[in-house]
Amino acid sequence: DQQFYTRSLIEASIDALVTIDPLGIITDVNKQTEALTGCTRDELIGAPLKDYFTDPERAEAGIKRALREKKLSNYELMLRSRDGRETPISYNATTFYDRDRNLQGVFAAARDITELKRIDRVIQEKADLAKSEFLSSMSHELRTPLNAILGFAQLMDTEVPPATLTQKSSIEQIRRAGWYLLDLINEFLDLAMLESGKAPLSEESISLEEIMLECQAMVEPLAEKRGVILTVPQVDRAFFVRADRTRLKQVVINLLSNAIKYNQTSGTVVVECALRPDDRTRITISDTGAGLSPEKLAQLFQPFNRLGQESSTEEGTGIGLVVSKRVVEMMGGVIGVASTVGVGSSFWFELHSAQAPELPVESSGIVPTPARHDTPGARWTVLCVEDSPANMKFIEGMLARRPGIRMICAENAKLGIELAHSELPDLILMDINLPGMSGLEAMKILRGDPITNHIPVLALSAYALPRDIKNGLAAGFFRYITKPIKMEDFTKALDLALEFIRVQRAIRDGSAGQ
Repeated sequence: DQQFYTRSLIEASIDALVTIDPLGIITDVNKQTEALTGCTRDELIGAPLKDYFTDPERAEAGIKRALREKKLSNYELMLRSRDGRETPISYNATTFYDRDRNLQGVFAAARDITELKRIDRVIQEKADLAKSEFLSSMSHELRTPLNAILGFAQLMDTEVPPATLTQKSSIEQIRRAGWYLLDLINEFLDLAMLESGKAPLSEESISLEEIMLECQAMVEPLAEKRGVILTVPQVDRAFFVRADRTRLKQVVINLLSNAIKYNQTSGTVVVECALRPDDRTRITISDTGAGLSPEKLAQLFQPFNRLGQESSTEEGTGIGLVVSKRVVEMMGGVIGVASTVGVGSSFWFELHSAQAPELPVESSGIVPTPARHDTPGARWTVLCVEDSPANMKFIEGMLARRPGIRMICAENAKLGIELAHSELPDLILMDINLPGMSGLEAMKILRGDPITNHIPVLALSAYALPRDIKNGLAAGFFRYITKPIKMEDFTKALDLALEFIRVQRAIRDGSAGQ
């Protein structure tokens, strides 16, 4: 009766119960174990427990740990049944003994956690979405006032007649502080995206020679200003790595900028590339700066830790190296540093080597700016849909510097659509975050109407995360310009849009003539 009662309890358990001897061999199971494995009790008894899991080594390690520590809690494994079906399980285990306290083996209770895993995924997805929405909203809220600050600073710096020397000095201070604040915002949001796993990568075979030349051109003005000699030797052989082009440039520019900023006067920065025996390529950036002590090296990749440079005149956030480390690791690489106090530092990172692509590699992806064509007498009508009076004024100021352009304004998307119908502008400038109806919704309406679907639309938005830009371009915007707006970026996009309009007109006129 006692044996029957005990067996009834074992079979009534909702968990899979199994006993294993010290060698990992199954000695008994219940019905739930049979259901999970698809095997009978007779088939299971005498078989190694590890054979029923996708990771036998981990399963065996769990049994050894239970024997060593006398218990094991919430140990997760993937169980594979006879028909190949895989089930995530979590089990608790403890050792058991006979009446003379001789070790008999391990008793384990395993539970199917498929539903718990599904719920965890749903919760994680919702949390990631909420975080992504927060980052996008925070980026927008911070960028919008910065757009007005930096916008008017740029306008004042290009006024006719020009500002006085004193005024120019003040304007430069505003611009420097504004762009620094924007860099801080960008780096903080970038780090948050990397930490949440939401930073997309588009990996390809990339020429290191091209990347180095592009990055050299970007940091050389800083090196000349600091009196630092930058040496980027010509790569004798074709070095290619598997990486995301934009992210790779981000890492190189960050390391080069740090090597220049924290160098000594008349110091040097040397870049080297070398193939490693493990099919990796190493990029090393060495400087002749003050060097880092072992204590500072240990704190190097901590967010917001500037290693005592907080009180220096050098601007920085303490985020750049952390972002670089995350990016390199996301691309399957490693990053490190060697440093000697009083001698300098050598930062290096390694990426997987790659073969040269079959198609020609684009040099920089920069589209050449077409010749200006808004000659006197030419008339272009530009509709600007923007709800911020300050931003509207800034855009008006930029367009006022271009002869032959007439600007009409709308403070919301509904009015913008109405003006697009009645005025048929040549070009539309559209904010994304508008009251009542978003710029994306307005764009969908404009594209769905045969009267307005030919009009190119430039997005001007403080939503500047990669997914925001991707969604905007997918919606049909001709270009997506992020706020704060740089006048040179706006001018380039405007030139391209007007050139596109001119070509389309020529095509239509030619068709009409035929």
